[in-house]
Amino acid sequence: MENLANAESLKYISVALCTLPMIAVAWGITRFWTTLFDNIGRNPQANNELKGYAMVGFATIEAIALYCLAIAIMMLL
Repeated sequence: MENLANAESLKYISVALCTLPMIAVAWGITRFWTTLFDNIGRNPQANNELKGYAMVGFATIEAIALYCLAIAIMMLL
């Protein structure tokens, strides 16, 4: 019985550790948007060109969070 309780608690600890990269993702998204707005403010003519790169970059950063979430959910099942 003790081993089962220990395995269950380790499962929750590992899920918590799996979600830690989301802190880095939140920091990355914040840094991403502030840099984008700063660059558009400095060069408004490049707005359309920057928006294309911005959506690809944002999707890449957000994919990391979604992968971490998917792994955490799979670990709980």
